[in-house]
Amino acid sequence: MLVIDLDDTLLTDDHKISPENKEMLFKAQELGVYVVLASGRPTSAMMDYAKELQCDVHNSFMISFNGSTITDLKEDKVLFEHALTKEQVHALYDFSRQHNTHIITYLNGQIISETNSEYIDIESSITGLEHIIVPNFKEAVTTSAVKCLLLEEPSYLKSVESILKAAMPDLSICMSKPFFLEAAPNGVDKGASVKFLAEKLNIHQSEIIAIGNAGNDLTMIEYAGLGVWVANVTPDLKDKGDVIVASNNDHGVAEVVRRFILS
Repeated sequence: MLVIDLDDTLLTDDHKISPENKEMLFKAQELGVYVVLASGRPTSAMMDYAKELQCDVHNSFMISFNGSTITDLKEDKVLFEHALTKEQVHALYDFSRQHNTHIITYLNGQIISETNSEYIDIESSITGLEHIIVPNFKEAVTTSAVKCLLLEEPSYLKSVESILKAAMPDLSICMSKPFFLEAAPNGVDKGASVKFLAEKLNIHQSEIIAIGNAGNDLTMIEYAGLGVWVANVTPDLKDKGDVIVASNNDHGVAEVVRRFILS
């Protein structure tokens, strides 16, 4: 099983899959390798990429919302989903107000927030989801939600990360981009979902390669038999993988397939 993060890993900076990466991933699938996309993105913002790679044709799966949701692409159905409770979402909102960050969540295929920000605009652009500004966040969120993002200037948000981890140890907290601090239910992360899938498919840990670039990829990098960073990895993570390959703009995923699957 080859598990690949999307943004800044498989995708180039203009959010495309390079022909080189695509060709190698087709070859891997022809050999019987499951190609599993694993992203912090919402499910709907990943599906076109999965279909472009024909992951549905090859009976594969997809991990979205940083591990909160696993989709069976052949059957087009959710295999696993674990969401934050309404109370947890509201507590995160209170924390965000106290620590002066923006906060968003996802409802009915839309991004929900009380505020606007350049960082929310980036998330809307990446995911293709409409951003709805509501007058009252808590009144708008009356059900569970898959995850929340706290957003702010990177150096400040990094300091907020440690405070949030201490304040809410019952949540899974990680950085997916320098300006995105993600919160999901405890025990939910990419690594846990890769483990769940591997056990379902009877694939041994040693038969898994994971490729990523950021903090939200660390759990799957550590779980996989071979954990690979692309060259544009967040600097403080470099020593926490097994191999570093070319960057997202230089077809690092294709390099992994050539070196470790086709050779």
